Amino acid sequence: MSERSLDILFIGDIVGQPGRDATRQALEQMRKDGFPDVVVANGENAAGGFGLTETIYTELLDFGVSVVTMGNHTWDKQEIMGFIGEADRLVRPLNYPEGTPGRGWTFYTAQGVSVAVINVMGRAFMPTVDCPFRAVEKALVELDGEAPVVLVDVHAEASAEKMALAWHFDGRVSAVFGTHTHVQTADETILPGGTAYLTDAGMTGPRDSVIGMRRDLSIKKLLTGLPTRLEVATGPTQFNAVRVRVDAVTGKALAVQRLNYR
Repeated sequence: MSERSLDILFIGDIVGQPGRDATRQALEQMRKDGFPDVVVANGENAAGGFGLTETIYTELLDFGVSVVTMGNHTWDKQEIMGFIGEADRLVRPLNYPEGTPGRGWTFYTAQGVSVAVINVMGRAFMPTVDCPFRAVEKALVELDGEAPVVLVDVHAEASAEKMALAWHFDGRVSAVFGTHTHVQTADETILPGGTAYLTDAGMTGPRDSVIGMRRDLSIKKLLTGLPTRLEVATGPTQFNAVRVRVDAVTGKALAVQRLNYR
């Protein structure tokens, strides 16, 4: 084990303006208490709860986010097509079909250490995409040891799919963190091979809501079955994230901590 390590923060799905405000406030506080070396945030709901705009992408980077990951709402804002190709700190699911704009993984350098961030989407109860297991496998071959630290955001509905992917790549990636359900799980762990894992990092956004959306509209949609336009809730916020310390030479996780600030 080396004496060098990286402090990495992964922020759960940021929902709308409340989520962005909570992210800014949390990162401002962390600047006083000891800022992480790398900050990864899922931003697929950052623009009004659905998608991402270039202005908001830039805003998140200004807050101190190193890399923004996405998911099934990647294309909800049409304007993303105009900037995703040039946004080298934005990653969409790697297992979209070949030829899809954007990138499924990227590099970020912290303390002289190259960190690879990979984004994949699950297939259970999700839009049709290629196999996430084979997509990550191919990415690791292409990386070919260029980054000692590898982080994977698996955007998936099924807990079993996220767990299986983490076990499959245990010891080959530094961390696998789940997103998409907006409900933080309490199963943070370091697997035997040294991979940190959490089934879902949770949601950063309105606390008194239905996964970030107004309660009344969500209930109406479920009660009536009628098309209902959902809107981001207002009021008190929560900040869900997970922090992991990784050996900068071996890429093994040394510690993992779940964060839930209200």
